[in-house]
Amino acid sequence: MPDSPVYPERVRIVEVGPRDGLQNEPQPVTLEQKLTFIRALADAGLQQIEVTSFVHPKAVPQLADAFDLATSLPTLDGVTWSALVPNDKGLERAMEAGIKRIAVFTAASDSFTGRNIRMTVDESLRVFEGIVPQALRQGMTVRGYVSTAFVCPYEGNVSPERVASVSRSLVEMGIDEVAISDTIGAAAPRDVHAVLDQVIPVCGIDRIALHLHDTYGTALANVYAGLLRGVRTFDASAGGLGGCPYAPGASGNLATEDLVYFLDRMGIETGVSLDAVASAAAGVMQHIEPRQPSRQMARLRAATQHDDPSAMEAG
Repeated sequence: MPDSPVYPERVRIVEVGPRDGLQNEPQPVTLEQKLTFIRALADAGLQQIEVTSFVHPKAVPQLADAFDLATSLPTLDGVTWSALVPNDKGLERAMEAGIKRIAVFTAASDSFTGRNIRMTVDESLRVFEGIVPQALRQGMTVRGYVSTAFVCPYEGNVSPERVASVSRSLVEMGIDEVAISDTIGAAAPRDVHAVLDQVIPVCGIDRIALHLHDTYGTALANVYAGLLRGVRTFDASAGGLGGCPYAPGASGNLATEDLVYFLDRMGIETGVSLDAVASAAAGVMQHIEPRQPSRQMARLRAATQHDDPSAMEAG
């Protein structure tokens, strides 16, 4: 029998549903509905929650209430609220709102950044060279997203060396975490290994997070590949909400409740209640367009409809 693989004892989940999950929803979600959703996520045990983005309201109408939302958040022990910041103006608004952790966003392909933020990758990095040091001087912490780290919807396969180069630039600015992102959900485990081969020597395993979409149903397989390499931070979105307007055909993020179930069964601690996070997702999904539920939400829904208590158990 081969030696048993070694997994991390505990994994940190970064919940991105309130920002990445809701940003593309055409049906407006009110400030109160968002706050209820966010509080339910925190009550479920999630301690890192990306709540909004300080982008121009015309760019992302769903997040036009970013300042009001950020200033309405409660202070909770052990919970960090973070927000995406695209430029100097966004950073200024985030600081005014009291946000202590920000995220900046680039990619590993120029075609994607050109359509998304109207800059090349190198131009976006130059913008961040001004934002990141300023944020750090204000006592904020910063993570960086590297989108299209595996496949670009316009350029096809992306070189792992390119991902490592962009990641290196972010780390040299002082960013403490790099979210390697499968923007269109096209990666398989061999792709994860290939990218990590290049990124781990540049960033160190402690700075790496995986941000996975589930377009082709491979997100949990990619989580497993990450676990084998020692990755201990994974992004997820309650209800599998999300997508990307600049990535045609991309479906939502890896569902938080599906990730929690998987890690629970693997014996890996998360501190997150499966049923509570599924309930949080169900609550916000009452206010948006209907969609295919995550696997765990479908399980809980079926259990409720059939009044079968045993089916409610995660194990």
